Amino acid sequence: MSLARTSVSPQVAATIFPIVGVIFTGYLVVGVAMPVLPLHVHQGLGFGTFVVGVVAGSQFGACLISRFTAGHLADVRGAKHAVLIGLLAGGAAGMLYLLSLAFVGTPTISLMTLLLGRAVLGSAESFMVAGALNWGLALAGAKHTGKVMSWMGTARYAAHAAGAPAGSALYALYGFASVAIATTLIPLLILVLVARLDPVPASPHARPAVRKVLGSVWIPGVGLALSCVGYGAITTFVVLLFAQRGWGQAWIALTAVSIAFIVGRLLFGHLPDGIGGPRVALASVLVQATGQGLIWLASTPLLVFAGAALAGLGYSLVYPGYGVKAIGRAPPENRGLAVGAYTACLDLALGIASPVLGLIACATDLSAVFLVSAIVVLCAAGIAICLLTPLKAAVQEG
Repeated sequence: MSLARTSVSPQVAATIFPIVGVIFTGYLVVGVAMPVLPLHVHQGLGFGTFVVGVVAGSQFGACLISRFTAGHLADVRGAKHAVLIGLLAGGAAGMLYLLSLAFVGTPTISLMTLLLGRAVLGSAESFMVAGALNWGLALAGAKHTGKVMSWMGTARYAAHAAGAPAGSALYALYGFASVAIATTLIPLLILVLVARLDPVPASPHARPAVRKVLGSVWIPGVGLALSCVGYGAITTFVVLLFAQRGWGQAWIALTAVSIAFIVGRLLFGHLPDGIGGPRVALASVLVQATGQGLIWLASTPLLVFAGAALAGLGYSLVYPGYGVKAIGRAPPENRGLAVGAYTACLDLALGIASPVLGLIACATDLSAVFLVSAIVVLCAAGIAICLLTPLKAAVQEG
């Protein structure tokens, strides 16, 4: 099959660019908090690694619950409507972060308020992603599914790369309150800009064909879920690994993941549409597992940075790699629902994996988290191989 890039017209690219910008700015609120929340919960509120995992996983649990609603709403009410709801919810999450600081003297109440904020932020993410992806796919067309998913993901991890050092600097200078204020203001400022964009047509009479959508999504979704465990291990526990070993500049590891992710999307984002998603997914998870293993073996910060970059490079094409297979078979009128169902697999994995990996860290050592996650990511290679077999492909087509 040809390796040629599938081109998108400059007019379409220019139209999609503001939607990509929405994803970037929306995910800044996630990136800003990423290196800060584990430290705030562990050192500021005094809770252990299991609770750190629960706080990290709560956002993904809320995403999982809200993905189907967000996807169906994007289908029947329109992509713009879903994005606006997501941005409003993002601002509300920041307000709950601020409220949690009023109860720092009572850590349990503060933690509960923070968990509620994480849950609201998870719902905000669901609506933003479902709306933006639906918006982008409507503008670019189904033949550019992989490319649009790559662009959206690139914007997301560019925001993580920019947000991690920004969040660390804000936390060092002004504490968690500054991160909470940023989480409140960024979505509300972007909402004003999004309100001025032209919407794309909705499908008001679309019926939620849940069974058919799940049939097209679940096998690629399992591959995505297994791979996401590795990403969750880095974003949740690498900061604590650095703190345990007395190393500084942990944010570099998070930024390395995001920068490598962006490089992978920019250089190879055309491949899922060009040579097929499962082939790309197979190569990606093998590279990602190698990076996770390097972090497990690392004895210096530089080796952790290298492992994080390698893991980010591998992880960069997992979502579009499996996603081309998942989204391409969904009915066009249920594309938002398919996006929600597919992305819910990511949420389920991260929602479960973060607390479980936290328990592993409690029982053994923080480095063991990266060994276990490397093994789980390797299992995703089996899903990619399964999707490559002619028999399985025939079953999926049916």
